Amino acid sequence: MDNIETPSSQMVNGETVPKAQKTTLFSDLKALVKIGIINSNLITAFAGFWLALYFTNSSLFTHWDIFLLTMAGVAFVIAGGCILNNWYDADIDQVMSRTKNRPTVTGKLSLHTVMGLGLGATALGLLLLLFTTVEAALLALFGWFVYVVLYTMWSKRKYTLNTIVGSFSGAVPPLIGWAAIDPHFHVVPLVLFLIMFIWQTPHFLALAMKKTKEYKTAGIPMLPVVHGSEFTKRQIVVYTACLLPLPFFLASLGTTFIVIATLLNIGWLVIGLRGLFVKDNLKWANTIFVYSINYLTILFLMMVVVTLPMFS
Repeated sequence: MDNIETPSSQMVNGETVPKAQKTTLFSDLKALVKIGIINSNLITAFAGFWLALYFTNSSLFTHWDIFLLTMAGVAFVIAGGCILNNWYDADIDQVMSRTKNRPTVTGKLSLHTVMGLGLGATALGLLLLLFTTVEAALLALFGWFVYVVLYTMWSKRKYTLNTIVGSFSGAVPPLIGWAAIDPHFHVVPLVLFLIMFIWQTPHFLALAMKKTKEYKTAGIPMLPVVHGSEFTKRQIVVYTACLLPLPFFLASLGTTFIVIATLLNIGWLVIGLRGLFVKDNLKWANTIFVYSINYLTILFLMMVVVTLPMFS
Protein backbone atom coordinates (compact mmCIF):
# COMPACT_ATOMS: atom_id res chain seq x y z
CA MET A 1 0.00 0.00 0.00
CA ASP A 2 1.07 3.56 -0.58
CA ASN A 3 2.22 5.57 2.39
CA ILE A 4 -0.29 8.04 3.78
CA GLU A 5 1.22 11.42 4.51
CA THR A 6 -0.19 13.85 7.04
CA PRO A 7 0.11 17.62 7.36
CA SER A 8 2.50 19.25 9.80
CA SER A 9 -0.26 19.55 12.39
CA GLN A 10 -3.75 18.21 12.92
CA MET A 11 -6.73 19.44 14.90
CA VAL A 12 -8.19 16.67 17.06
CA ASN A 13 -10.97 17.49 19.53
CA GLY A 14 -9.95 21.13 19.43
CA GLU A 15 -6.28 20.37 20.10
CA THR A 16 -3.33 20.75 17.72
CA VAL A 17 -1.25 17.61 17.55
CA PRO A 18 2.16 17.24 15.86
CA LYS A 19 2.79 15.68 12.50
CA ALA A 20 2.49 11.89 12.65
CA GLN A 21 4.92 9.39 11.24
CA LYS A 22 4.28 8.04 7.74
CA THR A 23 2.12 4.95 7.98
CA THR A 24 0.10 2.66 5.75
CA LEU A 25 -3.60 1.97 6.11
CA PHE A 26 -2.72 -1.57 7.18
CA SER A 27 -0.39 -0.36 9.95
CA ASP A 28 -3.06 2.11 11.08
CA LEU A 29 -5.60 -0.69 11.37
CA LYS A 30 -3.08 -2.82 13.30
CA ALA A 31 -2.59 0.02 15.76
CA LEU A 32 -6.33 0.52 16.02
CA VAL A 33 -7.09 -3.09 16.96
CA LYS A 34 -3.96 -3.36 19.17
CA ILE A 35 -2.68 -6.49 17.45
CA GLY A 36 -0.33 -7.34 20.33
CA ILE A 37 -3.24 -7.55 22.76
CA ILE A 38 -5.18 -9.75 20.35
CA ASN A 39 -2.25 -12.13 19.91
CA SER A 40 -1.61 -12.54 23.64
CA ASN A 41 -5.29 -13.12 24.34
CA LEU A 42 -5.57 -15.67 21.54
CA ILE A 43 -2.78 -17.64 23.21
CA THR A 44 -4.76 -17.87 26.46
CA ALA A 45 -8.03 -18.55 24.62
CA PHE A 46 -6.35 -21.37 22.71
CA ALA A 47 -4.98 -22.83 25.96
CA GLY A 48 -8.48 -22.85 27.42
CA PHE A 49 -9.86 -24.48 24.27
CA TRP A 50 -7.08 -27.07 24.15
CA LEU A 51 -7.40 -28.04 27.80
CA ALA A 52 -11.16 -28.42 27.39
CA LEU A 53 -10.46 -30.90 24.59
CA TYR A 54 -7.95 -32.68 26.83
CA PHE A 55 -10.22 -33.02 29.85
CA THR A 56 -13.26 -34.05 27.80
CA ASN A 57 -11.23 -36.58 25.78
CA SER A 58 -12.10 -34.77 22.56
CA SER A 59 -10.00 -34.22 19.45
CA LEU A 60 -9.01 -30.98 17.77
CA PHE A 61 -9.42 -32.67 14.40
CA THR A 62 -13.11 -33.38 15.01
CA HIS A 63 -13.71 -29.88 16.38
CA TRP A 64 -11.71 -27.86 13.83
CA ASP A 65 -14.81 -25.84 12.86
CA ILE A 66 -15.49 -24.88 16.49
CA PHE A 67 -11.82 -24.02 16.88
CA LEU A 68 -11.85 -21.62 13.93
CA LEU A 69 -15.10 -20.02 15.07
CA THR A 70 -13.74 -19.59 18.60
CA MET A 71 -10.43 -18.04 17.62
CA ALA A 72 -12.04 -15.73 15.05
CA GLY A 73 -14.82 -14.79 17.46
CA VAL A 74 -12.40 -13.98 20.28
CA ALA A 75 -10.18 -11.97 17.92
CA PHE A 76 -13.06 -9.86 16.61
CA VAL A 77 -14.57 -9.19 20.04
CA ILE A 78 -11.20 -8.13 21.44
CA ALA A 79 -10.51 -6.04 18.34
CA GLY A 80 -13.90 -4.38 18.75
CA GLY A 81 -13.16 -3.52 22.37
CA CYS A 82 -9.72 -2.16 21.54
CA ILE A 83 -11.07 -0.05 18.69
CA LEU A 84 -13.70 1.46 20.97
CA ASN A 85 -11.02 2.08 23.59
CA ASN A 86 -9.08 4.07 20.99
CA TRP A 87 -12.24 5.91 19.96
CA TYR A 88 -13.03 6.96 23.54
CA ASP A 89 -9.43 7.78 24.51
CA ALA A 90 -8.55 9.89 21.45
CA ASP A 91 -8.31 13.01 23.63
CA ILE A 92 -5.73 11.58 26.05
CA ASP A 93 -3.83 9.39 23.58
CA GLN A 94 -2.36 12.50 21.94
CA VAL A 95 -0.22 13.32 25.00
CA MET A 96 1.39 9.88 25.37
CA SER A 97 4.35 8.86 23.21
CA ARG A 98 3.19 5.26 22.74
CA THR A 99 -0.29 6.32 21.58
CA LYS A 100 0.16 9.68 19.86
CA ASN A 101 0.44 8.13 16.39
CA ARG A 102 -2.77 6.15 16.56
CA PRO A 103 -5.09 6.96 13.64
CA THR A 104 -7.69 8.28 16.08
CA VAL A 105 -5.17 10.92 17.18
CA THR A 106 -3.71 11.80 13.78
CA GLY A 107 -7.16 12.03 12.22
CA LYS A 108 -6.42 9.48 9.49
CA LEU A 109 -9.64 7.75 10.48
CA SER A 110 -12.59 9.76 11.71
CA LEU A 111 -13.94 9.01 15.18
CA HIS A 112 -17.33 8.22 13.64
CA THR A 113 -15.73 5.63 11.38
CA VAL A 114 -13.72 4.17 14.24
CA MET A 115 -16.81 3.80 16.43
CA GLY A 116 -18.59 1.99 13.61
CA LEU A 117 -15.65 -0.35 13.11
CA GLY A 118 -15.56 -1.12 16.84
CA LEU A 119 -19.24 -1.93 17.10
CA GLY A 120 -19.16 -3.93 13.87
CA ALA A 121 -16.17 -6.04 14.91
CA THR A 122 -17.77 -6.73 18.29
CA ALA A 123 -21.07 -7.81 16.76
CA LEU A 124 -19.32 -10.09 14.27
CA GLY A 125 -17.23 -11.70 17.00
CA LEU A 126 -20.22 -12.37 19.22
CA LEU A 127 -22.14 -13.84 16.28
CA LEU A 128 -19.29 -16.23 15.48
CA LEU A 129 -19.10 -17.34 19.11
CA LEU A 130 -22.84 -18.01 19.17
CA PHE A 131 -22.14 -20.79 16.68
CA THR A 132 -20.02 -22.50 19.36
CA THR A 133 -21.98 -22.18 22.61
CA VAL A 134 -24.17 -19.48 24.11
CA GLU A 135 -21.97 -19.52 27.20
CA ALA A 136 -18.87 -18.65 25.17
CA ALA A 137 -20.66 -15.69 23.58
CA LEU A 138 -21.97 -14.46 26.95
CA LEU A 139 -18.50 -14.65 28.48
CA ALA A 140 -17.11 -12.65 25.57
CA LEU A 141 -19.86 -10.06 25.99
CA PHE A 142 -19.05 -9.80 29.70
CA GLY A 143 -15.35 -9.26 28.97
CA TRP A 144 -16.15 -6.66 26.30
CA PHE A 145 -18.54 -4.79 28.62
CA VAL A 146 -16.00 -4.68 31.44
CA TYR A 147 -13.23 -3.42 29.16
CA VAL A 148 -15.22 -0.85 27.19
CA VAL A 149 -17.71 0.42 29.77
CA LEU A 150 -16.40 -0.34 33.27
CA TYR A 151 -12.71 0.18 32.48
CA THR A 152 -12.40 2.60 29.54
CA MET A 153 -15.43 4.79 30.15
CA TRP A 154 -15.76 4.63 33.93
CA SER A 155 -12.77 3.69 36.07
CA LYS A 156 -9.69 4.45 33.93
CA ARG A 157 -9.83 8.21 34.46
CA LYS A 158 -11.16 8.16 38.02
CA TYR A 159 -9.65 5.43 40.18
CA THR A 160 -6.31 3.73 40.81
CA LEU A 161 -8.28 0.48 40.89
CA ASN A 162 -8.79 0.79 37.14
CA THR A 163 -6.14 -1.88 36.61
CA ILE A 164 -8.08 -4.39 38.69
CA VAL A 165 -11.32 -3.55 36.90
CA GLY A 166 -9.67 -4.11 33.54
CA SER A 167 -8.16 -7.37 34.76
CA PHE A 168 -11.59 -9.01 34.75
CA SER A 169 -11.87 -8.57 30.99
CA GLY A 170 -8.31 -9.70 30.34
CA ALA A 171 -8.91 -12.91 32.28
CA VAL A 172 -11.95 -13.97 30.23
CA PRO A 173 -10.37 -15.39 27.01
CA PRO A 174 -9.35 -18.79 28.49
CA LEU A 175 -12.89 -19.12 29.85
CA ILE A 176 -14.28 -18.46 26.37
CA GLY A 177 -11.96 -21.05 24.87
CA TRP A 178 -13.04 -23.64 27.42
CA ALA A 179 -16.75 -22.82 27.20
CA ALA A 180 -16.72 -23.26 23.41
CA ILE A 181 -16.10 -26.98 24.06
CA ASP A 182 -17.49 -27.53 27.56
CA PRO A 183 -19.89 -24.93 28.99
CA HIS A 184 -20.04 -26.66 32.38
CA PHE A 185 -18.10 -25.63 35.49
CA HIS A 186 -14.62 -27.03 35.93
CA VAL A 187 -11.77 -26.03 38.24
CA VAL A 188 -9.23 -25.78 35.40
CA PRO A 189 -10.77 -22.78 33.57
CA LEU A 190 -11.32 -21.13 36.95
CA VAL A 191 -7.59 -21.42 37.73
CA LEU A 192 -6.73 -20.10 34.26
CA PHE A 193 -8.98 -17.12 34.97
CA LEU A 194 -7.26 -16.49 38.31
CA ILE A 195 -3.79 -16.72 36.76
CA MET A 196 -4.72 -14.16 34.12
CA PHE A 197 -6.53 -11.92 36.60
CA ILE A 198 -3.58 -11.77 39.00
CA TRP A 199 -0.92 -11.61 36.26
CA GLN A 200 -2.31 -8.43 34.75
CA THR A 201 -1.81 -6.17 37.78
CA PRO A 202 2.00 -6.50 38.10
CA HIS A 203 2.27 -6.45 34.30
CA PHE A 204 0.38 -3.19 33.87
CA LEU A 205 1.74 -1.58 37.03
CA ALA A 206 5.24 -2.11 35.62
CA LEU A 207 4.12 -0.42 32.42
CA ALA A 208 2.61 2.42 34.46
CA MET A 209 5.93 2.92 36.25
CA LYS A 210 7.68 3.17 32.89
CA LYS A 211 5.17 5.74 31.67
CA THR A 212 4.40 7.57 34.94
CA LYS A 213 5.06 11.05 33.56
CA GLU A 214 2.86 10.44 30.53
CA TYR A 215 0.00 9.06 32.60
CA LYS A 216 0.28 12.06 34.91
CA THR A 217 0.15 14.45 31.96
CA ALA A 218 -2.87 12.63 30.57
CA GLY A 219 -4.61 12.79 33.95
CA ILE A 220 -4.83 9.01 34.37
CA PRO A 221 -4.66 8.06 38.09
CA MET A 222 -2.43 5.04 37.74
CA LEU A 223 -1.02 3.73 41.02
CA PRO A 224 2.53 5.13 40.63
CA VAL A 225 1.06 8.53 39.68
CA VAL A 226 -1.07 8.74 42.82
CA HIS A 227 0.92 6.76 45.42
CA GLY A 228 4.46 6.71 44.03
CA SER A 229 6.90 4.04 42.88
CA GLU A 230 7.70 2.51 46.27
CA PHE A 231 4.06 1.75 47.04
CA THR A 232 3.59 0.39 43.52
CA LYS A 233 6.59 -1.92 43.86
CA ARG A 234 5.15 -3.41 47.03
CA GLN A 235 1.86 -4.04 45.27
CA ILE A 236 3.66 -5.79 42.42
CA VAL A 237 5.35 -8.10 44.92
CA VAL A 238 2.04 -8.89 46.65
CA TYR A 239 0.28 -9.83 43.42
CA THR A 240 3.24 -11.85 42.18
CA ALA A 241 3.28 -13.83 45.43
CA CYS A 242 -0.41 -14.63 44.96
CA LEU A 243 0.48 -16.62 41.84
CA LEU A 244 2.60 -19.11 43.80
CA PRO A 245 -0.11 -21.60 44.84
CA LEU A 246 -2.10 -21.61 41.58
CA PRO A 247 -0.05 -24.20 39.58
CA PHE A 248 -0.76 -26.79 42.26
CA PHE A 249 -4.48 -26.59 41.44
CA LEU A 250 -3.49 -27.82 37.97
CA ALA A 251 -1.78 -30.94 39.29
CA SER A 252 -3.62 -33.00 36.67
CA LEU A 253 -1.30 -31.45 34.07
CA GLY A 254 1.62 -33.32 35.62
CA THR A 255 4.79 -32.72 37.59
CA THR A 256 6.69 -31.12 34.70
CA PHE A 257 4.15 -28.33 34.42
CA ILE A 258 4.01 -27.71 38.15
CA VAL A 259 7.81 -27.51 38.41
CA ILE A 260 8.21 -25.12 35.47
CA ALA A 261 5.28 -22.95 36.55
CA THR A 262 6.61 -22.78 40.11
CA LEU A 263 10.09 -21.83 38.92
CA LEU A 264 8.56 -19.09 36.78
CA ASN A 265 6.63 -17.79 39.79
CA ILE A 266 9.66 -17.89 42.07
CA GLY A 267 11.79 -16.13 39.48
CA TRP A 268 9.22 -13.35 39.13
CA LEU A 269 8.91 -13.01 42.90
CA VAL A 270 12.69 -12.80 43.34
CA ILE A 271 12.92 -10.02 40.74
CA GLY A 272 10.03 -8.28 42.47
CA LEU A 273 11.65 -8.46 45.90
CA ARG A 274 14.90 -7.10 44.48
CA GLY A 275 12.95 -4.08 43.34
CA LEU A 276 12.33 -3.09 46.94
CA PHE A 277 16.04 -2.33 47.27
CA VAL A 278 16.99 -0.87 43.90
CA LYS A 279 17.14 2.82 43.07
CA ASP A 280 16.80 2.56 39.30
CA ASN A 281 13.04 2.06 39.26
CA LEU A 282 12.73 2.49 35.50
CA LYS A 283 15.21 -0.29 34.71
CA TRP A 284 13.57 -2.58 37.28
CA ALA A 285 10.07 -1.85 35.94
CA ASN A 286 11.22 -2.70 32.43
CA THR A 287 12.65 -6.01 33.68
CA ILE A 288 9.34 -6.84 35.37
CA PHE A 289 7.41 -5.90 32.23
CA VAL A 290 9.54 -8.05 29.91
CA TYR A 291 9.51 -10.96 32.36
CA SER A 292 5.71 -10.81 32.63
CA ILE A 293 5.32 -11.14 28.85
CA ASN A 294 7.67 -14.13 28.70
CA TYR A 295 6.01 -15.61 31.78
CA LEU A 296 2.57 -15.58 30.18
CA THR A 297 3.79 -17.02 26.89
CA ILE A 298 5.82 -19.82 28.45
CA LEU A 299 3.20 -20.77 31.04
CA PHE A 300 0.30 -21.11 28.61
CA LEU A 301 2.35 -22.82 25.91
CA MET A 302 3.53 -25.31 28.54
CA MET A 303 -0.10 -26.17 29.26
CA VAL A 304 -0.38 -27.25 25.64
CA VAL A 305 2.99 -29.00 25.42
CA VAL A 306 2.46 -31.21 28.48
CA THR A 307 -0.89 -32.40 27.12
CA LEU A 308 0.32 -33.15 23.58
CA PRO A 309 0.42 -36.92 24.29
CA MET A 310 -3.39 -36.81 24.05
CA PHE A 311 -2.91 -37.26 20.29
CA SER A 312 -0.41 -40.10 20.55
